[in-house]
Amino acid sequence: MARATHEVEYEQMLLSRHSFVNQRGRNRKDGALERSAYILLSRIRMQGPMSIGELSDAFGLDASTLNRQTAAIRRTGLVERIPDPDGGMARKFRITDEGTRVLDKEREDIVRSLDRVMADWPEEDITAFASYLRRFNTDIERLGARPWPRLKARL
Repeated sequence: MARATHEVEYEQMLLSRHSFVNQRGRNRKDGALERSAYILLSRIRMQGPMSIGELSDAFGLDASTLNRQTAAIRRTGLVERIPDPDGGMARKFRITDEGTRVLDKEREDIVRSLDRVMADWPEEDITAFASYLRRFNTDIERLGARPWPRLKARL
């Protein structure tokens, strides 16, 4: 294994300990999303309504875990269960207007935090970093056969 790969492993480990979700001095009473809710809402928003089976395939998690996670965000009104728009048997989860509002606010807060972290970075460095992260993530997704939908026009 190349020395650079060791450095990537170490820095990725350090990066994984920094979560901007729920790390800005807020608590859930203030409306902050738990990490799992943030990721679930993001996926449903990008892909559209999804069943438990589709979520299980997308995340590689068992249905019981996803049932607990979706039940929690459903109780808070961030998603709703709807009949399959394509006429299938499984009911699907769709993000609500409130879910969209909360997700947008959370994302804006995270972006503001990242702006503070990278305040002294030139724009071209931020662009390059984003490109390397996208490449790293898409290669992981390719190997795991679980691609994540990405925004085309706006990130």
